[in-house]
Amino acid sequence: MGDRQNFDNRQVIGKALRLRREIDDFEARWPALARREESLPAFSWTQLERQLVDLSATPAQADMARHLVSATRKLAPFKPAEMVLREILCMTWVLLDENFRPDADDGSGPMS
Repeated sequence: MGDRQNFDNRQVIGKALRLRREIDDFEARWPALARREESLPAFSWTQLERQLVDLSATPAQADMARHLVSATRKLAPFKPAEMVLREILCMTWVLLDENFRPDADDGSGPMS
């Protein structure tokens, strides 16, 4: 059981280090603004999720919205607000794309 615990610990540490690198890279590209600007209106994760579900192009994408919001919410406290905003915008783009079919690609077809 000790080997398994060490493996699990290494995986957790690896994920944390990757997240730290992603944040560092984002902050290097998009440094915090020096002055205060007008903030966006506050909204909850539940409100974001239900709007993304409603806007989704297909039922499969609506289901995917729930998972994407959940994953984003879990990591949001560790990321800069602008990084979370960017992730929300990317999520929205995928969910509104009528041509995006995550289950249509079984990996066996030619890449285009």
